Amino acid sequence: SSSTMDLGLAGRRALVTGAGKGIGRSTVLALKAAGAQVVAVSRTREDLDDLVRECPGVEPVCVDLADWEATEQALSNVGPVDLLVNNAAVALLQPFLEVTKEACDTSFNVNLRAVIQVSQIVAKGMIARGVPGAIVNVSSQASQRALTNHTVYCSTKGALDMLTKMMALELGPHKIRVNAVNPTVVMTPMGRTNWSDPHKAKAMLDRIPLGKFAEVENVVDTILFLLSNRSGMTTGSTLPVDGGFLAT
Repeated sequence: SSSTMDLGLAGRRALVTGAGKGIGRSTVLALKAAGAQVVAVSRTREDLDDLVRECPGVEPVCVDLADWEATEQALSNVGPVDLLVNNAAVALLQPFLEVTKEACDTSFNVNLRAVIQVSQIVAKGMIARGVPGAIVNVSSQASQRALTNHTVYCSTKGALDMLTKMMALELGPHKIRVNAVNPTVVMTPMGRTNWSDPHKAKAMLDRIPLGKFAEVENVVDTILFLLSNRSGMTTGSTLPVDGGFLAT
């Protein structure tokens, strides 16, 4: 496996949001395997309990990132963090003409505002300790292409790409790198469910030069690369893991 390439993550402390399922959970396991300490943030207690059983030593934090005050409280004493993965997100799909206030509020609160808040908390800690750090925001190909019924989701991810560049600009002088990873459809349990309709899947696959969806490992490997010193001169980037979708 690619974990044999030493990424220099051993002994560092990482925080991963949306750690209960999918990409977030796999990122936690990969970071632990690479020798990092991991704080796992999820709003779902059962998922966290399950994760800690599978991976003893993970530090669970149960909080809904849509709640600013609760998040502030939950992370106020999180301790030193060297690596941050902002993975938590919601996808509420509606036709444009039926987009609701609730979908807008929840989506922007979790997908954008929480990234600002959690990154502020972590970056302030890095700066106070005088240490370099790396932050990866999990974006999407949906940040750069319009997808039917994805108005709110695409908008939050477009904003997340620009937030990534802003964070890179202002945190760079503190030796904190900030990058985004932009996957296509990923074969998580959620991805498999949402793209199980062969007609819907074919329409997307026809737009992907490699002709397949991403596996979770493809995304996790890219996240680990962007967290590691192997990407030491890369900041403010949006790195596609999309089989070429954004190139077409």
